[in-house]
Amino acid sequence: MEYTVLKYEKDGMVGRVTFNRPEIHNAFNSAVITEMSHLFTEIGKDDDIRVVVLTGAGKSFCAGADLNWMRGVIKQSYDENLAESNALADLFYQIYTFKRPVVGMINGAAIGGGTGFVAVCDIAIAAESAKFSFSEVKIGVVPACIGPYVIRKMGEGKARELFITGERMKAKRALKVGLVNKVVDDDKLQAEVDDLIQSILSSGPEAVAMAKKLVSEVPSMTPDQFKPFTAEMIAKLRVSDEGQDGMDAFLNKRKPGWVTEK
Repeated sequence: MEYTVLKYEKDGMVGRVTFNRPEIHNAFNSAVITEMSHLFTEIGKDDDIRVVVLTGAGKSFCAGADLNWMRGVIKQSYDENLAESNALADLFYQIYTFKRPVVGMINGAAIGGGTGFVAVCDIAIAAESAKFSFSEVKIGVVPACIGPYVIRKMGEGKARELFITGERMKAKRALKVGLVNKVVDDDKLQAEVDDLIQSILSSGPEAVAMAKKLVSEVPSMTPDQFKPFTAEMIAKLRVSDEGQDGMDAFLNKRKPGWVTEK
């Protein structure tokens, strides 16, 4: 697929995905959804990639749904709306469950559905100038497809407040409610993300993938489920090639095989 609304760069072990509609603040439409889903599928096939960075071109991260797209949506039938909503819900789940860590480099405004792309990132670092809002209620709808991920990230109490009010937040408020993990000066955003990437690359790639699985699945398990699940997970990792190499490297004060010299 030729990407027309996204930009993708492979930088060694890092895949950099950029919303590339700066003239309309990277608002998304059906083309963005289709291209993003295809791109993440393709990145998932590339075993060289160990971290994905998601950001926006220009001054915004993602300003929500494209107004021109919305003009068409209001004329669609229920079934047509359902199909597009399912495609968006599938995309959020695809990113949330992606086997490699996804880092959000939140360079500017993330509004409405744009906050969903923040919420499905494993770690989100925001520029201090970034703004956020669950603004759907202001136009008579709700943050439905993004809801499961935002509620998991922020908790029910904060989600209730912000979904109901549609409050526009500055980055420090987004940090306080748990939507983002860190806020830095605008001119330090790239360096902060690069430091985070290096930290992730110093860890075992399969261990990182299992850490994501652990956090995603354990909260919904009963004790009878999570006890064998976690015991089997650590046992399998200990006897795996990566686990054996990592533990031997630690005990013998050397670098494990997945760490490459810069």
